Amino acid sequence: MTATTEHRPRTTSPLRSRPAVRRLLEPQTLTPADLSMVLLVTEEPADRPMPTVTLAEIPAVMRDAAHLGIPSVKLFAESSERDATGETSLASDSLMARAVHACKDTVPDLAVMTETCLCSYTVDGVCYLTDRYGRPDVSATVDITSRQAVAHADAGADIVGPASMVLGTVGGARKALDQSGHDGVSVMPHVIFWSSLYDGFRRTMGATPKAGVNREFQINPGKADQFVDTALRMEAAGADMILLEPAQFTADVLGTLRGATRAPLFPFSVSGEYQSMTQVDTESGRRDVRLLVELFTMLKRAGATGSLTYAALDIARQLT
Repeated sequence: MTATTEHRPRTTSPLRSRPAVRRLLEPQTLTPADLSMVLLVTEEPADRPMPTVTLAEIPAVMRDAAHLGIPSVKLFAESSERDATGETSLASDSLMARAVHACKDTVPDLAVMTETCLCSYTVDGVCYLTDRYGRPDVSATVDITSRQAVAHADAGADIVGPASMVLGTVGGARKALDQSGHDGVSVMPHVIFWSSLYDGFRRTMGATPKAGVNREFQINPGKADQFVDTALRMEAAGADMILLEPAQFTADVLGTLRGATRAPLFPFSVSGEYQSMTQVDTESGRRDVRLLVELFTMLKRAGATGSLTYAALDIARQLT
């Protein structure tokens, strides 16, 4: 009678039993190259809900980003001058234009993204212009934000970002850029679920709409199909890439879009995510960004080309 060897199931996989083997077979999936650094630019140092930088501070931040391997920066700039036209946003010496110059003069190879919107320039904090009845004036909004795109490109921006969600702003920006000799500048519109996660940004940049919490043109978070359809319509109108926000609420639409388009997709981790998912260690003084690392790893797995975050420098330091 032949003896048989009893089969005992392994309690651990030989491929995962040793740390050295795990490091060999499971390399780090998130890298600094997957991050874009978000900067809120103010004229003077500011004590506000979200961290801000001044023009004088931009060069050091840009050098840190380049040293850590972060390939791009997304700029938002405040304005102390507000009116009903948003014309101050077009000035060649606007804070946004000077911020773009400061970035490109320091590290020319880092891609600079901007926001083309009106919430920091209108008296009532809305993203569009209104007619004499107080209703959204779509044609006027398309015109001014298209000229914003050209002004940012003139300053050296590589990617402009229509953010109002007003139909026509993407095509308007693309046409204006092409006609002004900036056909090499990319258009990356924001596709936005409305959310209370934007409150920190709004209070920091003076962009809280007086009429209410939510923007009229942003998408109800229960309408995933509308979000996807809007993104694809923007691509058809001339968008080269798409920004999705807020990041943690877009995993499902990111996956759907990844199967529908080859356009680069960039989730934006907004102010509320930074505030709720990070904290400063009282002993070391370092910011704990582990939750954001996990979020961006998941989003990369779901098809993100990269992720925009206020914590880019902290995350890159941890990853390296």
